[in-house]
Amino acid sequence: MINTIKPYFLIGTALLLATFILLSDFFFDDTVYYWVVMLWICLFSVILVMLGQFIHVNKEIKNYSEQLMSSKERLTNEIKHRLWAEKTTAENKARSQYIDENIPVMLAYFNAEQRCRYHNRLFRKWFGLKSDQIDGFLLQEFANNEFISSISKHIDAILSGKTVHEERVLKSTKGFPYIFIEQYIPHLDSKGRIVGFYTLHTPRAQEKHLAVSKKNQQIRPATDNVVSSRTHISSSEICSQDTVTATQIAQAIEGGKFNIYCQKIAPVDKNTLLPDQYEILIRMVEEENNLMPPGSFLPLVDQFGLMSQLDRWVASYVIEWMAEHARKTRSIFCFNLAKDTLCDKEFITFIGKKLQETQVPAVTLCFEIEENDANLNLDDAIFFTEEIRKIGCLVTLCSFGQSMASMDLLKKMKFDYLKIDGGIVCNMLHDDEDMMRIKGINQIARRLSIKTIAELVETKETFAKLNEIGINYAQGFGIAKPCSINAIDIQ
Repeated sequence: MINTIKPYFLIGTALLLATFILLSDFFFDDTVYYWVVMLWICLFSVILVMLGQFIHVNKEIKNYSEQLMSSKERLTNEIKHRLWAEKTTAENKARSQYIDENIPVMLAYFNAEQRCRYHNRLFRKWFGLKSDQIDGFLLQEFANNEFISSISKHIDAILSGKTVHEERVLKSTKGFPYIFIEQYIPHLDSKGRIVGFYTLHTPRAQEKHLAVSKKNQQIRPATDNVVSSRTHISSSEICSQDTVTATQIAQAIEGGKFNIYCQKIAPVDKNTLLPDQYEILIRMVEEENNLMPPGSFLPLVDQFGLMSQLDRWVASYVIEWMAEHARKTRSIFCFNLAKDTLCDKEFITFIGKKLQETQVPAVTLCFEIEENDANLNLDDAIFFTEEIRKIGCLVTLCSFGQSMASMDLLKKMKFDYLKIDGGIVCNMLHDDEDMMRIKGINQIARRLSIKTIAELVETKETFAKLNEIGINYAQGFGIAKPCSINAIDIQ
């Protein structure tokens, strides 16, 4: 009440004083002059106070206006940031969803009751189910006992907060077996309670060779809170799960249920007359449907001892393809030999007969041998390189790294190409030691009249540096991505 009247009190006082002064002029004589002066002084004082209040009020209004403008700007910026954050979140969610839906890993999330709350496309495809047949269902309601067994065995460890790793064989809906690396990762809420777990099933592709760090250091686990049950899976153990598994694989090879791909190996110096090369790659038809990543079936083929049979099928297919395109290409086609094929002396005879039948020039075939396989099977490797080169075919030593073992192989065997280890090539621009190793390999190769190939070339900068050093060929996604053999630009 007082605050409401206060602004009008001085105005009322001023009006009252002015009224008294006017009345004194009409109704009073000069004897009251003193009181008139006093009234004028009071009126002037009240006016000064009112003026001061007016200035103060204007100042406060200005301050409040500035505060309101500042608040308005902050609010506008906050709205812009919120809209930007919402847009970014939506874009990131879309990207994350795209990645989840396309990575070659079966990914799913289950709550503590083992009800599925999330799954990606590969997970659905493995079971051949739609989203509404998995969402909210218990694991045992849509998965078979084979798939459930591992989770059931480790569920107590998972729900106690431990990450579990395991390797085992699972069969697809088409009955074809794959080796999976499984991971079960617990999910903790903000209070540290286990509210669910993630499952990741990664098909294990065939490894070219054992990766060894440059410093020969072993990598130790980052935490002890991991349960590992990864064990060696032998052929007999796989056969015990399905006695016709080996037969199925053999039938797939005989039936040609594979697609042939290749990746270009291009000359680094465009002015040279070196022919293009193509490394032959193989994918199973089931992989083409995006159910499995490339090469994930190869470990089982290797464990059943069928790699030599598969290599024969691939070589036969490619040689016949080359015969059909003999007038269009002078490119060289490269086969990465399995260690079993390297030890198969009849394979050399098979290649010789196939070349004679098709009249394909032997010099257009190159066989790639892994350095590790050559060292482990030295006598067989020496025999193979000598005999296959007598036919007229070429030989590449892969994963060459300038180690003592590599140098020993150069003394004992003859090669047409050295393929430099991709780990060195990838790091050459950032590591002076790797750069010196590549230069050293190139110098050694030149002295021995051997052409060099750099693999895993991903950038233009790497390609330019290889050209500067004098490397002959380059291979990698920076050069060309794998494509169907029927889609290559042959020349």
